[in-house]
Amino acid sequence: MYSIDFNPEIIKSLELVDVNLIFPHEKIIEKNTSTISSFLKSFNDHIIISSILCCSKSMVIIDGHHRYFSLKKLGFTKIPVTKLDYFSDDIKTSINPKYSKDQIIEHGLSGVLIEPKSTSHIIYCTKSKQWQPIMLLSSLFKVDVNK
Repeated sequence: MYSIDFNPEIIKSLELVDVNLIFPHEKIIEKNTSTISSFLKSFNDHIIISSILCCSKSMVIIDGHHRYFSLKKLGFTKIPVTKLDYFSDDIKTSINPKYSKDQIIEHGLSGVLIEPKSTSHIIYCTKSKQWQPIMLLSSLFKVDVNK
């Protein structure tokens, strides 16, 4: 169940993915990652976390850099990922794009990361006819801490 209406063909799959097969395109704000990591370490058996949104073809992160780096820092080998049809016209890199989708993919695959929060991906809501934060496509996952 999602809180917006969107073209369901945008979501290609939802699965646990090897952390080494995912590519960030932005640097992070270390304080944010430390805060998330501290919070996640406070759980004993499992955590509930929103999935990382990635391009289904390149596996470049679209949303969730701080969650990704936090889970990686804590030693998780598999993390929850929602794979998207990133090149859908219903997804934009931001209201006033500074980077194209191709540039974002290029930064992710080359490892030359752009500044934190340089993108703010949005998705078109067919019901409200407005652009909404793409994080609304994330799904909650229960991840065992001891694995």
